[in-house]
Amino acid sequence: MSSDKVFKRWMQGLTVLFITLFAYIVIADRHAPLTTEGRVQGYVVQIAPEVSGKVIEVMVTNNQRVEKDQPLFRIDDRKFQIALNKAKHSLQSALEKEATLYSQRKAAIANIARAKAQRIHAEREYVRLSALSKQKLTSQSNLDSAKAELDVAKASLAAQQQNLKVIEAQLGAHPGESAAVELAKNEIDKAQLDLSNTLITAPTDGVITNLQLQAGSIAMTNSPMLSFIPSRSLWVAADFREKSVAKVDGSYQALIAFDALPGEVFPFELSSRDYGVAAAQQLPNGSLTKVEGNNRWVRDAQRTRVNLSATEALPSPLFVGSRATIVLYPEEGQFWQAMAKMQIQLASWFHFIY
Repeated sequence: MSSDKVFKRWMQGLTVLFITLFAYIVIADRHAPLTTEGRVQGYVVQIAPEVSGKVIEVMVTNNQRVEKDQPLFRIDDRKFQIALNKAKHSLQSALEKEATLYSQRKAAIANIARAKAQRIHAEREYVRLSALSKQKLTSQSNLDSAKAELDVAKASLAAQQQNLKVIEAQLGAHPGESAAVELAKNEIDKAQLDLSNTLITAPTDGVITNLQLQAGSIAMTNSPMLSFIPSRSLWVAADFREKSVAKVDGSYQALIAFDALPGEVFPFELSSRDYGVAAAQQLPNGSLTKVEGNNRWVRDAQRTRVNLSATEALPSPLFVGSRATIVLYPEEGQFWQAMAKMQIQLASWFHFIY
């Protein structure tokens, strides 16, 4: 066979191979899309104290793994202990005042009983003198004096009843439930809460990162002091071309190869898709719409984010920002499932090189 024929056959074979690969890439992009734009994401919790004061002890180191409720740092609690003692003394004072009010209440009830007796006696005396006055058996001055004594008795009874109402208004339904006592109890609860908040603990299992805190620092209320990443909060965010995931739904599965773990492939599940991108976000600032201009003949494809989750915790070498290659495939499509596994395995082997 001449060299021209050999060259011609080689060219024909390469042309067929190129067309086949091109057709596969176009079709596979719609059924088993692959992207290298994937990163490990995670919630970054800013640990901030609920009280202010001087930090007297830092109990963790940078990038240390911690467990839930493990102490992180401590704030000087002396002023909060003083506030708690003051609140306890206030409660004791309120209880003593309440006891005094109960004694005054008993005295007021006794005074009311005495005032009622005096009023009854004054009424009877006035009725008796009124009858005698009609018979001209007593003077008008005696009758007037009896009327005045009756009015005084009525006024005294009303005053004692009002005094009882004033005392009862300061008492609760039961002993220990007066407004002053309840207020003192609330002050104790607040002081105890502030005292407990001087010890800052981990909200869950995770890692302390970017630690810039030292003993002697001044902690301010609700001002972040530490960065904390929960262990179980990591997921993978993958950016695909929008046409690549147009047919993707809940039946799709994912395979991921991480740059940090070459040669290994991990199964993931499709958890959600973002409903928008920042490029299309508009702010109601009162300005007119900004029209974007693009003179390129072939514009860049819009990418959309797909969020992937795993049933197990991610491997420890991974961190927030780790790069990954992702391929999606339909769970029921055996052919695309096999092709997806082949593609992602090749990608994971290439990670040994780059």
